[in-house]
Amino acid sequence: MSEKLAIVILNWNGKSWLEKFLPSVVTYSENAEIYVIDNFSDDDSVNFLKTEFPIVKIVINDKNYGFAGGYNEGLKKIDAEYYCLLNSDVEVTENWIEPILNLFKKNPEIAAIQPKILSQSRKNYFEFAGAAGGLIDNLGYPYCRGRIFDDVEEDKGQYEDQVEIFWASGCCLFIRSKDFRDQNGFDERFFAHQEEIDLCWRLINSGRKIYYSGQSKVYHVGGGTLNKQSPQKTFLNIRNNLSMMLKNLPFPNVIWVLFFRMVLDGAAAFYFAYKNGLSHLWAVLRGHFGFYAQVPGTLKLRQKNQIKKYYQTEWLIFKHFLGSKKA
Repeated sequence: MSEKLAIVILNWNGKSWLEKFLPSVVTYSENAEIYVIDNFSDDDSVNFLKTEFPIVKIVINDKNYGFAGGYNEGLKKIDAEYYCLLNSDVEVTENWIEPILNLFKKNPEIAAIQPKILSQSRKNYFEFAGAAGGLIDNLGYPYCRGRIFDDVEEDKGQYEDQVEIFWASGCCLFIRSKDFRDQNGFDERFFAHQEEIDLCWRLINSGRKIYYSGQSKVYHVGGGTLNKQSPQKTFLNIRNNLSMMLKNLPFPNVIWVLFFRMVLDGAAAFYFAYKNGLSHLWAVLRGHFGFYAQVPGTLKLRQKNQIKKYYQTEWLIFKHFLGSKKA
């Protein structure tokens, strides 16, 4: 295998995103090969790429496999030492690649790295999906340095470090191809949402490390493919988060965590119904039923070893909503 970086963008009917943000990727990625995996689009994405960006290599999937399966399928055809899995709604910046590759080369124990992720619409604020590196609390709620639930921090240079984290955002995920393949890629049952957290958790359980590099910076639109208020996103987040915990948490922790989550998700269902409509209450219920349906398959996917600690062991949800823990 050649020692190279492949920047890989998964596309599904996203011509407008490619038109807007692909130029920044081409401009600032001179030493990388750029690929677009087309997830069976029915818009003009592929013809647009062939006409306007002949330098970009195209891999065409034979159906829409979702985010997780789409990458798994397309990456089978891409040979590189490192992958950068990049959302189509991300604007990259000058010198965004070198700090990441240098960090990989310095530490062979690192499997995956994310850059600083800022909002494309408010460029001095962190973006929801990743911010300054992902963490998880002791009830399995994902959050980030620079973002807790929906509260985001202004970027004032407080996260310029290179530090170990729990999960790296899938909107801009650098990963060694060997590590991706050793874990059999993303869990395709997730379809989309939190598949990168599950992958990072599996990597940590296998003895690998996940890092953040504040020396690399990108801007993310967020919600480019599925609106943050979508009931389908609520469903996927609930189902996938529960399955992820059953797969990766050690016993007996997983028992009491899932018990508490049943109670808290019930309360959340009524909160979502009040804030966003009854469709979100139903989405939470569907998420739980979807999780129960996956239990036999999830148990088969549990690894031999599960880590005994989190990177941030605190009752984040209580601290946040009681007012003592804000972004």
